[in-house]
Amino acid sequence: MVTIITTSDAERKMLADAGYADPAINYYLEKKYMGYIENADQVSENVGSCGDTMKVYLKIDDNHLIKDVRYEITGCAGAISAAMAAVDLVKGKTIDEALKINDGDVFKVLENIPEKKHHCIQLAVKTMHKGLQEYRAEKVV
Repeated sequence: MVTIITTSDAERKMLADAGYADPAINYYLEKKYMGYIENADQVSENVGSCGDTMKVYLKIDDNHLIKDVRYEITGCAGAISAAMAAVDLVKGKTIDEALKINDGDVFKVLENIPEKKHHCIQLAVKTMHKGLQEYRAEKVV
């Protein structure tokens, strides 16, 4: 009897063996906020200490509520899962509320990622904050 393992199953097992919790794995596999927003209100980019690059696209309404966020990422599973979790934390929030989101908040959503990937959480949060701060500075909110 031959057991066939799908790519998704193999990735899930590999990530779990590396120390990623199920929520972090799901964020990585689903990548539901990957991409870009045409006519975004703000686009900002950041490069991490490891060389991972994140570009964040923000769509913000007239009441300063974050309507949509997308990331383009060249990076590892830690970077992708952290960015996707950060989006879930800020969507629907005001700019001020979103700027209060910190690394610990993202880590709680992910539940666990390998310790050597914690800098990915910092990069996702810093990139989000940079975009929000640049939007605020340009739009004089």
